[in-house]
Amino acid sequence: MDRLGIRAEDDPIRRSLLFVPAVRPDRYPKALATGADAVCIDLEDGVALEAKDSARGQALNILANRSLTRAEVSLRINDVKTTLGQTDLAELVNSGVRPDALMLPKVSGEDEIKHVESVLASRSETVPLIVQIETARGLSAATEIAGASSNISALFFGAIDLSSDLGCAVEWEALLYARSQVVLAASLAGISALDSPFMNVQSVDALAEESRQVRRLGFVGKAAIHPSQVSVIQQSFSPSVEEILWAKKIVAAYEQQQGGVLLVSGQLIERPVIRTARRMLSTASRLGDKQRS
Repeated sequence: MDRLGIRAEDDPIRRSLLFVPAVRPDRYPKALATGADAVCIDLEDGVALEAKDSARGQALNILANRSLTRAEVSLRINDVKTTLGQTDLAELVNSGVRPDALMLPKVSGEDEIKHVESVLASRSETVPLIVQIETARGLSAATEIAGASSNISALFFGAIDLSSDLGCAVEWEALLYARSQVVLAASLAGISALDSPFMNVQSVDALAEESRQVRRLGFVGKAAIHPSQVSVIQQSFSPSVEEILWAKKIVAAYEQQQGGVLLVSGQLIERPVIRTARRMLSTASRLGDKQRS
């Protein structure tokens, strides 16, 4: 993200991020077929303890044999503070395969980021990191964590684990402060903020409403746990026709006046509003390019 708040052209679009358990490799092509912006092969919550070793091998096999796709394909390993997470990381490095991004769950401090990067240092190229903020300690250190490395691509808010840690309800009001803190930390670091999955896969309307709420809060995307959620999430995080027309109108008026403060349809337009409008138009343009590719 540049200093005007407009995302760089190489900043991944992640309106939706669909999790696929590594123990179900048959679901991987189905996940890609949903059109999700990102697909994450999961070694953590989606895998039972007794299946961790076999899941790791299956995940690495998927990554080693995957073909080029429009979707970002990431890998979520286990908590690097655990033996399982350390093994995941070591096996990833030894395999020589490279996910498009590496997701780190339950990060509680910037020292974990430094450790992961030291292990990955043997690779010939860096791996973007998606860092999950889902513990009380991680939330309290979110700003330091987000700025710990230039390789951090996004912060991921984990509502379920955090609510368990805090002892609060998994409800909008109860988690509003925590979500806001994650957005703030991500913004200070110039990276994206991604929201937690919506756990009721049958409640489409509630998913759409929560997606719209977190978008208004500053999140750029939301995770999915079922293919049926992808289209709802992506529509919620895509600029609408009305929003695009509004953005074009005020940018054109601003440029015609060559800056300054102006009124458009009775609304006061200043530089921050222009920054928001340009960001929206940039996103819309990139989404159009992605769909045509």
